[in-house]
Amino acid sequence: MATNRGDSARPGFGEVLRQPHYLPVFLATALSLWGDYVARITLAAVVFERTRSPLATATTLAVSLVPSVFGRSLFGPLVDRFAYKWVLLWSQVLRALCVGLLLVLVVTVAPLWTLLGTLLVLEMIGGASAAASLLLQLDLLPDPRLYGKGVGLSALSEQVNQAVGLAVGGGLVALVGAEAGLVFDAVTFVVAAVVVLTVVPLRPVAREATRGLGNYLRDIGSAARDLTRHPLLARFVALSAVASLGIAAPEALAIPLAGTSPWGGVLMAAPIAGAAFGILLISARPVAWQNRSILPAALAMPLPLLVLVLRPPLVVVGVVFVVSGMLQAFMVPLQATFALAIEPALRGRIFSLAGSVAVASAGLSYLLAGWIGTRTNPYTGVSVSAAVCLVAIVLLALSWPHRQVQAAVDSAYASADGGTTTARPAA
Repeated sequence: MATNRGDSARPGFGEVLRQPHYLPVFLATALSLWGDYVARITLAAVVFERTRSPLATATTLAVSLVPSVFGRSLFGPLVDRFAYKWVLLWSQVLRALCVGLLLVLVVTVAPLWTLLGTLLVLEMIGGASAAASLLLQLDLLPDPRLYGKGVGLSALSEQVNQAVGLAVGGGLVALVGAEAGLVFDAVTFVVAAVVVLTVVPLRPVAREATRGLGNYLRDIGSAARDLTRHPLLARFVALSAVASLGIAAPEALAIPLAGTSPWGGVLMAAPIAGAAFGILLISARPVAWQNRSILPAALAMPLPLLVLVLRPPLVVVGVVFVVSGMLQAFMVPLQATFALAIEPALRGRIFSLAGSVAVASAGLSYLLAGWIGTRTNPYTGVSVSAAVCLVAIVLLALSWPHRQVQAAVDSAYASADGGTTTARPAA
């Protein structure tokens, strides 16, 4: 069986971090993610303390995701029209201001709807930041293999910082109150803004900006058409969407599963810690192997969660969440190949629109898992969500474009190999 020749010279994470300007941007993004997840569990804990409702808690987590659907979709063309530096800088500044307002609302015991409304605005602004940050890597890591490794490193960092942020956030709420978590969150956004201002290079945009609301709306419409008509990109987005229920259910129902015990943050962090380990494992393999593993790993991901129908002890639940999280690593090659397959001048809007679909699916998955957990119990909520997720992935697998995926991988990484990659037969 032929192999990609470039796989013999795979770069490591250290080589990625040594690229000019990459390390400070990476650290600023990691710090911002840490603070962001501290804020999310802080607000989720506040809501659960006031309502004792699994659905209300899951709704809080959904609210933290759904707005970025609109943020990514509406602001995606901005990422193509304006330098990534300015998009990142202003989004960090505005998010710091939103967290400051959240702090005031928590201190004054404001109604829940005002907390959720402010969180909506904060996460909507974050939609543009997420797209600009991911696409900035294409500028800082022009070699496709370095970019693929950078996507893995960013995903690993996100999982680690989610785990740390959730665990620390749960501890902060229990020990010193919700206010401390929000103060920390605001500081992280300010530090990230300073790093972006002083370190990120100002690069010209890939496409000349065109003014007018009509042109702006046409950009969004063309992105939707390009995405839905592309057989490979559309399938990747579909897989990400249907897998979201199995990914979201453990986090959505972790606090209700823990009940009054102090293990809510640990259970929320368990699948994220597993995902971090899975990313380490998959990032060490050749890119062709990574892409061949996308569908098998996606099919296996919800299977361990079915065990929760037996209502095992919390220790077993944590282990199951870790194993399922490890299998979530299929998202790394999916995301890297997706980004490399898009025309450079259109990457901002298409990548943002695809991200909005994935985030919308995640938000709806939190709501669905929370609803099932409320109508039954948290254990059944996780296991039923996993079963629905598995059926959806099986249906998608029946028409998975194996040959097109391999062709896209060979094309994307051909420039790094000097055009010497050899096509591999479809799996």
